[in-house]
Amino acid sequence: MVELPKPVRELISFFERLPGIGPKSATRLAFYLINAPSDFSKNFSRAVIEMKTRIKKCRVCFGVSEEDVCPVCGNGKRIQTTICVVERSIDMLAIENLGDYEGVYHVLGGVINPLEHVGPDDLELDSLFGRVRSMAGNGHGVEVEIIIATSPTMEGEATALYIKRKLDEIDQSIKITRIGSGLPIGADLEFADQATLSRAMEGRKGL
Repeated sequence: MVELPKPVRELISFFERLPGIGPKSATRLAFYLINAPSDFSKNFSRAVIEMKTRIKKCRVCFGVSEEDVCPVCGNGKRIQTTICVVERSIDMLAIENLGDYEGVYHVLGGVINPLEHVGPDDLELDSLFGRVRSMAGNGHGVEVEIIIATSPTMEGEATALYIKRKLDEIDQSIKITRIGSGLPIGADLEFADQATLSRAMEGRKGL
């Protein structure tokens, strides 16, 4: 049996760590880079390094950004009292691409999942509750809406209920909604098409 050279095996093993990439796809990608022009490989590696160097988390919503505050949080025209809570930055991008959401976001960084040893303290939940407290306690009578847009999986639903319980402890006048019809149970938000996401946002309901 012929064994691949060590650099190729290492490259394949790194590709296999990427989500949705199995051994066959990883091998194809590795051999594509082997046969690609040297300039392509150099630009590819430079793009990865630059991404890791320049991209940071927004200090407000924890989405990806090149600046300390992302363009959404820094946009004074957005409705700051409407916060859409999502699992990952890619979910934020999916909703943003709809083009009709005018609020802001909060990226949790995942969902509560005891089987994976992910608890509330491992997510950006305290920062979310801090944002809500600052708005709910401003004394101006402004309605605050929290749209919980975690994926409709068991873990996503459990996270949504945890958030609702904590928000009720902060202020029961907070409007808490959950994205509604259009997303089947077990679906990942990032794979939903724009029409489905739009219906889900329009059909959000009280939690």
